Amino acid sequence: MLDGIRLWMPPLRAGPPDGTSIQQQIEEFRWNDVSTCGAYHGGVTTWLTDDEQRDWRRFVAMQNRLMTQLAAHLQAEGGLSVPDYEVLVHLSEAPDGRMRSTDLIERTCWEKSRLSHHLTRMEKRGFVTRETRPGDLRYSDVVITAAGRAAIEAAAPTHVAHVRSWFIEALSSEELAVLGKLSEKVSARLEETTPACPA
Repeated sequence: MLDGIRLWMPPLRAGPPDGTSIQQQIEEFRWNDVSTCGAYHGGVTTWLTDDEQRDWRRFVAMQNRLMTQLAAHLQAEGGLSVPDYEVLVHLSEAPDGRMRSTDLIERTCWEKSRLSHHLTRMEKRGFVTRETRPGDLRYSDVVITAAGRAAIEAAAPTHVAHVRSWFIEALSSEELAVLGKLSEKVSARLEETTPACPA
């Protein structure tokens, strides 16, 4: 297992050559007019103040730039899409490099059809195989191949270096700790309304 390999796994789908471009994926996270953002309670919208709108736009701009840049470099330098990287990280850390497909769904928070389609693409590239679980035909195991392990081990060092350079080192240790706590706080609020993983 590579130390620090699981540093960034945003919910982006595969970029080229798998289909949807990285820029198209990022656009899905953008609102057509973020100035209209507001909470909606019982027919009454609480619009953002100037200060709230400024800070919200700063966050959206930072996230879009960071995710776009990381995804583009991962594809260009490592030959992997973000979903490729995520799947390979989970498998490389699993005992014997194998996981039940149902466990992989839980780890990635992907829908079953999305995982199935993406694994098919990864199989064609020789990164994974799917094997019937001995004694239990209801489930299959997803297994990392030698090529898949080589791909993640080659891509991880450069990817982690970019995460450190563009994100970690941009903040002090105190700022990073605060950001971590704030991220957990927002995640907890989201979990109250919409669970992160599909049922």
